[in-house]
Amino acid sequence: MMNSIDPRVMKQLLQLQLLNKVSLFSDNQGTSSTDGSDDFGALLQTLMGQATGDSDSSSDLLTAALGQAGAGTSLSSLSALSKSYSPLQSVDQTSTATDKVPFQDLVEAASKRYGVDSSLVNAVIKQESDFNHQAVSSAGAKGLMQLMDGTGSGFGVTNPFDPQQNIDAGTHFLSNLLKKYDGNEGVALAAYNAGANRIDRLGIRNDQDLSNKLHLLPKETQGYVNKVLNAKSNFTI
Repeated sequence: MMNSIDPRVMKQLLQLQLLNKVSLFSDNQGTSSTDGSDDFGALLQTLMGQATGDSDSSSDLLTAALGQAGAGTSLSSLSALSKSYSPLQSVDQTSTATDKVPFQDLVEAASKRYGVDSSLVNAVIKQESDFNHQAVSSAGAKGLMQLMDGTGSGFGVTNPFDPQQNIDAGTHFLSNLLKKYDGNEGVALAAYNAGANRIDRLGIRNDQDLSNKLHLLPKETQGYVNKVLNAKSNFTI
């Protein structure tokens, strides 16, 4: 019994059929319509055979073919393109999360200087300010990593809205917290958000302690730790 074809795949097959008609008019005179039809038939048969498999991967394959082929593309080239894909392959249309993230030179420099994973620094900046170097919170925290004036001045910050100063100081601060809590990222993040004094009063020293006592921390801090750790994976190359 033939497997059903996903509507998305059928739509793209129809688009390929339309491309075939356009190409037959635009091909060189030395190429006969019969040759073009044979090429298209072979292409269509290849894609139809793959389309009866996993619909998501088939849709990706067809999208890639359509995206790389235009009305001026010869059918022989398009047929060759279809054969270059295996039905077991997925078309990689993703890019690394840091491709378009601002201030990456500053983040990488600070990360190396203080021994902090750059993906963690990016995740903190994302959660704190969404990469807005002029951000100011209702509590008065400023800049990319939302430094309070007292914290910033302790790390030599003279202008918290200067990306270089803010990222350097924020990463330095985060590095100190990671060292204080023996590399337990969750605890360091909780202290970054709620303050180390509150974390210490609750006797939280590692991520297991944090898990057991997370409910004793402010709701904001509970959400903050989870959001930053989730965001970190998006910035990992």
